[in-house]
Formats: sequence, C-alpha cells, structure tokens
Amino acid sequence: MEASKNKEGSFGLSYPMLTKTNYTTWAIKIKVFMQAHGVWDAIEPKDPKGTVEEKTDKRALAIIYQGIADDMLLTIAEKKTSKEAWGAIKIMCLGADKVKKAKAQTLKSEFESLKMKDTEMLDDFCMKLNGLVSKIRALGETIAEEYVVKKLLRVVPTKFLQIASAIEQFGNLDTMSVEEVIGSLKAHEERLGGQTENNEGQQLLLTEDEWLKREGNDRKLLLTREEWLKKSGKAGQSSGSDYHTRDNRMARDRSQVKCYNCAAYGHFAYECRKPKRTGHKEGKQICHL
Repeated sequence: MEASKNKEGSFGLSYPMLTKTNYTTWAIKIKVFMQAHGVWDAIEPKDPKGTVEEKTDKRALAIIYQGIADDMLLTIAEKKTSKEAWGAIKIMCLGADKVKKAKAQTLKSEFESLKMKDTEMLDDFCMKLNGLVSKIRALGETIAEEYVVKKLLRVVPTKFLQIASAIEQFGNLDTMSVEEVIGSLKAHEERLGGQTENNEGQQLLLTEDEWLKREGNDRKLLLTREEWLKKSGKAGQSSGSDYHTRDNRMARDRSQVKCYNCAAYGHFAYECRKPKRTGHKEGKQICHL
C-alpha cells in the first residue's frame, strides 16, 4: 500500500502559472492535479463535518504554491489551510460578489449576442462558445446544457439550417450534449465541403465582382457589336435597320456631315445649292456616298 502511494506521488506534472487573465483555466487544471494526487478533498471535502488530515492539506497547499507567482504567495502566506488559500485566490481573481455578478452579466450578454458568421469555421465558433460558458460557470452562475444546445442551433448560418432543423425535430434536446450537436454539425460541414469541391468550375452565372472585372473603365462592355456577332456566329446577319439608325443619328447631328458636292460641313450633297459636280463617264452624275 505504501509503495502504491509513493508511486502515485511521483507523477511528473507541469503546474500552470496563474496570471491576471487565466484564472478559469488555471483553476480547472489545478483541480485536476489535486485530484490526481488525491488531495482535492482538502478543498471540497466529501463530508463537510469531517476533518482533513494535515498531510493531505499540506500537499494540497504545496500544489497551490507551485502555480502562483511570488507576489501572490506573499498575499496568501498567512492562510493556514489550503481551503483558505484557495478561497483567497478565487476572491482576488474573480472579485467580490458584486463584481462577480457584474462580470457574469457581461459574459451572459456576450453569450446572447454571439452569432456564427458565414465565413467562420465551426471549430473556432464552438471554442468561443464553450469558453464563454466555462467563464460564466466559473463565476458561480448556472447555465444549463440544454440552453447551450438550443443557442448553438439557433445561431448557425444558413448552410447549417437543414441539419439544425433535423436535430430540433428528431433529437431530444433535453438530454443531448453540446459535443453531440457539434459532431453532427461537423459531419454536415464535411459533406458540404465535398459537394463544393465537386461543383467547382460548373458555375454558369457571374457574381457582381466578376461581371465588373469584365467591364472597362467607362462601364461599357469590352466587346463591340461586331466582335459579339463574330463570337456568336451571327456576323453578316444584322438587318438594314442599323444603317437607318446611323443615318438618323447623322441627320440629327449635321455638324459632322460633309457635303461631297462643295466639301462644306453642315448639309448633305443632295441639299447643296451650289452647282452640281458632274462626271465624264457616260455623262452621268457621280454620287459619293
């Protein structure tokens, strides 16, 4: 029996160091270390009316001293038992009851407003969610597992709505754990990822950014009508309405019209009042179009 105790006491554990911001994780690790050494009963005895052995209490106190800095050690040096030292550290890090309640309310508000973004990875969001839940519970506030599960299913983006609805309809949210929900969501995420890879290169419609990249600085299409007709195989099929349209534009803007009879601008040759120029071929008038 004594050999077993020596073997249990020879664990090579690396104790975490307490800082101003990591009390929650520090307390969880130190608690596990004390349980591994069999001295956690000195902090939370199974029998509140029972007495703790002095050797057990000193070993628990030694573990606490291993995880705190010298300045905090001087603060709790007068505490006679490990339970008193543990409580003093908790009060210093978490504050008095009013401060604890204020911190808990702040964390609860952050928890309620937490929402998963479309581009956010599921693992990152779940780590953030579980971190808030652990901090709230460390402050003494109760937050049920069922409530966390419903919160997770309520804030997932559109791509998870199908699996979230299935879990709510067919699953028992009263007994389901957060880890089970996360596992189902991750399986669905992996399935969506595989479908996305198979559908690459099959997109027919362009996004707004892709369409704008195909436009010039003047916001016009880079292809002219002739180029478009050539690419679409409709070259030479344009109707004579295009020529009428061009003539109508020229008729409205005569400043660019040159008379081929007198070489002046502003009118057509058939409107020119100067003598008509005639050719010598067969005695007919030459019309320059």
